[in-house]
Amino acid sequence: MSAKHLVVFITTSGNEEARKISREIVNNKLAACVNIVSNIHSVYLWKGGVEESSECLLIAKTLEEKFEKLINKVKEIHSYDVPEVIALPIVKGYEKYLRWIYDSLK
Repeated sequence: MSAKHLVVFITTSGNEEARKISREIVNNKLAACVNIVSNIHSVYLWKGGVEESSECLLIAKTLEEKFEKLINKVKEIHSYDVPEVIALPIVKGYEKYLRWIYDSLK
């Protein structure tokens, strides 16, 4: 298994959108698993000002080869003009869990 595994962070406007996006990316085999972290508070720069909002954070486990399609699916269904979709490499992990991600997405 030489695939590169990723953890992807995606913020959403709330629980309903979080569930919708999570189901879409899992059903389309763009992520093996998505965790939904509810009730985060975000402070960010937007259109020249500082904004604050309540959001949900999605933590998706996927493969690098799926990342572009995952971005495209999120952009297609997300309510934000510029959704956060950022990836970090998984540099180490429990081999059976990493294998499960790989096998789930093949």
